[in-house]
Amino acid sequence: MGEHNTYKWWKEAVGYQIYPKTFFDANNDGYGDIRGIIDKLPYLRELGIDFIWICPFFDSPLDDNGYDIRNYYKVHENFGNMQDIKTLIAKAKEMDIRIMSLS
Repeated sequence: MGEHNTYKWWKEAVGYQIYPKTFFDANNDGYGDIRGIIDKLPYLRELGIDFIWICPFFDSPLDDNGYDIRNYYKVHENFGNMQDIKTLIAKAKEMDIRIMSLS
């Protein structure tokens, strides 16, 4: 059998899991939010992380900590909006930080 590249970046990567509700509240409303994650990206980069793993932030009744997703195309209002997600993705990419979200 021929050799092929089987490198899997995640095997050696350093991750940081974020529960948005309690991570950082950028707008001082009592809830952590996507803007809070954006604000802390430089700090996370300084830690040497390769990716962030974000717990669910989609629209949900929040009966199951956000895992009871009601709409995969809408961010829960406590956490921000889709433009915030787009900004997070762009800023993280600039810093070579990958993003994972499990839902």
